Amino acid sequence: MLPSHPDLRLVWYVAEWIIRLGALGIVPFRRSPAATTSWLLLIFFLPGPGLLLFLFIGRPRFPAARDRRSQALRPFYLDVADRLDRAAGCDAGEAGRFARDLGRMPSAGGNTVELIDDYDGVFDRLVADIEAAQSHVDLLVYIFANDAVGHRIATALAGAVRRGVRCRVMFDPVGSHTWRRGTWRMLRQSGVEVREALPVRLLWRRSRADMRNHRKLFVIDGTIGYAGSQNIVRKDFKPKIVNHELVARVTGPAVAAMAAVVAGDWAIEGEEPPAPSPVAIPDPAGDACVQLLPSGADYRLEGFETMLVWQIHRACERVVLVTPYFVPDESVIGAMCSAAAREVTIDLVVSAVVDQRIVHLAQCSYFEQLLAAGIRIHQYRDFLLHAKSASIDRTLGVVGSSNVDVRSFQLNEEASLLLYDDASIARLLHIQAGYLAASDRLDLATWRARHPLRRLPESLARIMSPLL
Repeated sequence: MLPSHPDLRLVWYVAEWIIRLGALGIVPFRRSPAATTSWLLLIFFLPGPGLLLFLFIGRPRFPAARDRRSQALRPFYLDVADRLDRAAGCDAGEAGRFARDLGRMPSAGGNTVELIDDYDGVFDRLVADIEAAQSHVDLLVYIFANDAVGHRIATALAGAVRRGVRCRVMFDPVGSHTWRRGTWRMLRQSGVEVREALPVRLLWRRSRADMRNHRKLFVIDGTIGYAGSQNIVRKDFKPKIVNHELVARVTGPAVAAMAAVVAGDWAIEGEEPPAPSPVAIPDPAGDACVQLLPSGADYRLEGFETMLVWQIHRACERVVLVTPYFVPDESVIGAMCSAAAREVTIDLVVSAVVDQRIVHLAQCSYFEQLLAAGIRIHQYRDFLLHAKSASIDRTLGVVGSSNVDVRSFQLNEEASLLLYDDASIARLLHIQAGYLAASDRLDLATWRARHPLRRLPESLARIMSPLL
């Protein structure tokens, strides 16, 4: 609403144009064209609200104080990486070297990898591992619910505490907001040490509310590690939606990389100067060569996206991408379309079950372009396929927490496990084949014939997608 007084209206008018012109000089800096366009449209049409929103969430980086704490952890990560490389480094070729440049951790051999796509089975294994723990348990998770599943894990942790096992849980307060207070109370009553990842303070803001720690990493005794997409919550915690997940249970030297990331995330949220718990390199336990690729605003580049785009450009035969939320940027779209033009088979598996309407509309806006380029799109039936995985040419498999969307690329702290050995990749391909068999493939002509009223909200959601 404009001010009633003529002089105030003039001041308002001039202020709006100052905001618009200032945005032209500030917004495009270090942003993708899509994000720049979205922000400029918002600010030009709604200068006041747009400026406030930009100041709150417009800069994908942490406050300077947290950056300093993150930099203080670099010697710790480098030490763990060097010792892991000397003790168990495996030759993962150019991909392994590039992933180390992106995420600091080397590829490591001598591991066992068990891929678990049974939601309840993951908790059965985790509880058994906690009940057998002898030294320590560290859980880093986006959602830790105060529900039947959360109580089950808390009960196992309480038993471990009584045996003298040090147990720590870090959860994301935004992801866990529904259960936050109950979860905190439940865990503290169990004797578990608890911290929140990236806490948000309204008056003294320690992090942006939309930059979240989305990792799911569980480490037991430094010798067993879990990485994947599964939170600690009932699989049907949303009405009429049942989640389907994928988790890798790892034993062997590579667990040291998981332990280092969890220890670093725990230390950075403490009040004292960062001093992570020491990380030992576990003994060999198998033959698998794997590598942890952490990513987020604490790293130089968007690690998961950079690795994915590079691998798609190098693909020769087939790429399978599985993600519940597909809101890519130009580099991902370009890599997929150019690979398809080189006659690389690309299968994109998304979920037919929808839990985030606006994200789903934005996702659908890309389908026609992809289908026209020859990319095969499959919609997984009956369940929300929340699993995130990728396979490229039977030479690389990826299982982790990162979606193929701008949020995971630029805003969230994520963790992806890279699989290099034939047995692990074959198991992942088998699981992905099951996804394809349980999906319906989209047809270009049928998609183009969808109701015209669907196109407008899809287009609007796409414009908003860099802000989602």
